[in-house]
Parts: sequence; structure tokens; C-alpha cells
Amino acid sequence: MGYREIPPPRPLRGEIECAWTAGVAADAPAESLHVLPDACMDLVWTGRELLVAGPDTGPHPTRRDPGVLSAGLRFAPGRLPAMLGLPAAEVRDQRAPLAAVHPALARRALARLEQGSPPLPVLLDLALALPGDPAEHALRVVAAQLARGASAAATAERLGWTERSLHRRCLAAFGYGPAVLRRVLRFRRASLLLYDGVPIAEAAAEAGYADQPHLSREVRALAGVAPSQMYAGQPGNGA
Repeated sequence: MGYREIPPPRPLRGEIECAWTAGVAADAPAESLHVLPDACMDLVWTGRELLVAGPDTGPHPTRRDPGVLSAGLRFAPGRLPAMLGLPAAEVRDQRAPLAAVHPALARRALARLEQGSPPLPVLLDLALALPGDPAEHALRVVAAQLARGASAAATAERLGWTERSLHRRCLAAFGYGPAVLRRVLRFRRASLLLYDGVPIAEAAAEAGYADQPHLSREVRALAGVAPSQMYAGQPGNGA
């Protein structure tokens, strides 16, 4: 079955980056893999559980069993916490049951899934039913600024915030303070370049690292492997 990304459904375009499905054929062995930090959060159906995948600070172990289809909606950085009404920092490095956050919505979605409804339409309806409002536009500015390598001080000044306010808002929306968010966003850009087969030194320069050893240290810290082990191919692997 493999891993597949689907363009964002129209009703949530701009809020989610993609929908995705993942699975292992019934006659194949189980797969163990690691989901890498990307500053995103997902709504996930594992084939057995309905979860909120929080923002990661390191590689998160995941197992795929034969014949079990999982699916998810990957929300752009900072988007899902506002819709859930849940600070991102509360689920950092966790996979939390949706029922602990929105029991009624989770029950309705699980009933449909258990009756055999396709998971992606169920997840889309669930996302549209979340009670929170879309994230404030300023948080998009924060992510864009930090992704370009701006400092916390410069980002706060642009928005007319104090650095303390920026830190507090980043924890709520992204699950990290601004320094960690900048680090994860830079790593994400570098990992996409490495997956595309860009040479390590070139990827380091393009992603904004001081040099190749700097990128190597960050890849080992955030992915648990050396840059040379970031194979060319599909960067996404589910949550």
C-alpha cells in the first residue's frame, strides 16, 4: 500500500498541507519507522485509534502492521491548536487520543470509522466540525519569519510584541519557543533538500546552516541518523 499524499481538500485549503494514507500489504512484514520533526500537527486514524499527533522535537517511532490502513490530515505549522482549542505544548512529542480533547466529536467519528467509512472523508468532516477558530494571521508571519532565519527579537519587533509574548504565543501555537521552532523549520527545509538528492554541503548552505558539520549535527539530533542516510525519495511518512 505504501505512503501517499493527497492535495489539501478545498474546505481546508490553507489550513492543512496535505491529506495522507499509509499502509503495509497484508502479506508483507510490519514496518518500523520514525516520523521526523516538521513543526506540523496531524489528525490521525491509525486503523485502530483516532489521535492528535503533537509537534515533535526528535524522531518519533511508528509501527505499521500488515493490512492496516492509516490516514491523516497534516496541518500547517500553528493551525491545528487554534481549531482544537488546545495549546500545542500540551501534546508536544505525544500522540494523544482525540477523545481526551473532544469526546463527542471523537465518538461520532469513531462510529463512522468502525462502520467502514473511508477514513479521509471522516477526518475531513471531523476537522470542519472542530469548535475553535482559525489561527490568527500573525502566527503565519511568525512561522514565515523564523523559517527565513529571523531572530526572535526581530520577529517580535515586526509584530509589535515583546519577546516574552512571542515565546508564549509560540508555545501555544507551535509547541516550541521561537528558537526551537526556527531550528525545526530549518531542519525541515534541509531534510527536503536531502530527500531530493541535493548534496549535503549544498543543502546546508541553502537551508541556512553555518556549514556542513552544523547540518550533520542537527540531522543527527533531530532525525537520529547521518545526513547520508536521508535517502532520496518521499519525505513524508505519516504521523
